[in-house]
Amino acid sequence: MIQNTSFYEEEELHTLNFGHVGKNVKISRKTSFYNPQNMFLGDHVRIDDFCVFSAGKKITLGNYIHIACFCALYASEPIVIDDFSTLSSRVVIYTCSDDYSGRSLTNPTVPDEFCPHITYAPVTLKKHVVVGTNSTILPNVTIGSGTAIGAHSLVNKSLDDWGIYAGTPVKFLKTRKKDLLALEQAFVNASDKSS
Repeated sequence: MIQNTSFYEEEELHTLNFGHVGKNVKISRKTSFYNPQNMFLGDHVRIDDFCVFSAGKKITLGNYIHIACFCALYASEPIVIDDFSTLSSRVVIYTCSDDYSGRSLTNPTVPDEFCPHITYAPVTLKKHVVVGTNSTILPNVTIGSGTAIGAHSLVNKSLDDWGIYAGTPVKFLKTRKKDLLALEQAFVNASDKSS
């Protein structure tokens, strides 16, 4: 049987200089890491091909996290993604945003003193968050526990727990069901018995 060799072996992961690597972590060899010492990965994390992690500040991924192909996390300020959360393909998280009004120069090749109106702020995704493909999350956003974000959404504000949101910018659509909490407990119980 042919095995998938796209993921780093466990021994290799420990040579990449992460701040922490948990158990059963699967990371594609085609992923790019900048400042991996600022990345802290929990258990059962999977990161697929062509993702980019720019960890100027701390990036913390909890347990049972999936980050699909072509995602990018730009952590000029901290990014936290809590347990059982997932980013679908091409999701981008920014903790820094240029000023588009014309009051500042833009882009990282220009010293900050000439970009006085840049926004720097952390981003937090709480437990059981799912973000649909091609969505963008801007600085100073906290996405509440259990919240789902539809594809092609622009998240420019914090979102309450257990909502389903979509759009550009996102709008509340309806409340998300909490059935998955019972499934989580059954899964944790089954995992405890097998370990």
